[in-house]
Amino acid sequence: MSENLPAPGLLARARLLAAPTVGASVVRGLERIAGRPVEQGFSGTPPEEPFICVGATLPDALRGGPLVWFHSVNAGTDALLSAGPWPSGALLTRTVGRMGERIAQYVLAWVLADCQSVPEFAAQHARAEWRRIPSELAFGQTAVIYGTGRIGSTVAGLLRACGIRTVGVGRGPRTASAGFDRVVGADDDAQSLASARWVVSTLPLTPATDGFFGTDRFAGMGGATFINVGRGATVDMQALEAALHTGVVGRAVLDVLPEEPAAPGDRCWQLPRTVITSHSAGITADEDIVIDFAACWEAMVEGRVPDTAVDVGRGY
Repeated sequence: MSENLPAPGLLARARLLAAPTVGASVVRGLERIAGRPVEQGFSGTPPEEPFICVGATLPDALRGGPLVWFHSVNAGTDALLSAGPWPSGALLTRTVGRMGERIAQYVLAWVLADCQSVPEFAAQHARAEWRRIPSELAFGQTAVIYGTGRIGSTVAGLLRACGIRTVGVGRGPRTASAGFDRVVGADDDAQSLASARWVVSTLPLTPATDGFFGTDRFAGMGGATFINVGRGATVDMQALEAALHTGVVGRAVLDVLPEEPAAPGDRCWQLPRTVITSHSAGITADEDIVIDFAACWEAMVEGRVPDTAVDVGRGY
């Protein structure tokens, strides 16, 4: 990845382009950081001079130009990388900002809702029914979190603060990192899954994770609640539906789906014991974009690879 790091001199003279959808407050922040005006809007032909681009997508016309650096306003970059070959030598960075905190709060909210039987009480309220339902302690239970990067680690840290044992699942076995009591490889997750009360996915979408959660993995969950805040296409929805019907998945909370938005007639709305939210667990704020762009700029001026740089070969 370091071979894509632009020289400070190139960074200093490259044109700065931003997508038309980038907000005014972000544009002002980019101009302050780069010390030059932002050219907002893309023409049909790529610039002849080296350029930096900020946006959600990279138009085909710009893929053929001398792109130095593309900063994505989103955390996920699968759509960018699947749209065509990534321009040779161009650095790709992404926006994470405080998304990890937002997603961690979302996960914790649903974990505690599970413990306090919130869905059951809501159903009772709709029936005007008075019946006590025992609560459940989160302390001492296990959450298995797929994805041990910045977002997964932040989720783990907040759950761990509530006394929940956190097991991270990464590409391979490694020593425990921030927030996790233990980290295992994806091929060694069976024992952890069997003991899990909650299974949380923060996985990006790559060729290796497409349909990652299928029949076999759901079968090992033993009634756990499945929470997906990663990418929708990492889940085989037919396998999840079957697992919910048999009870090997006790409940599902899906912030993401393979196809978004889901049409009113989509089968996902009929899944038992499932709540679907509108890809809103970690909505990116304008300040996140500016803060992460600034951090990337500072790192490159100092000759360092930014923390949010994407390995385009791996897809994250």
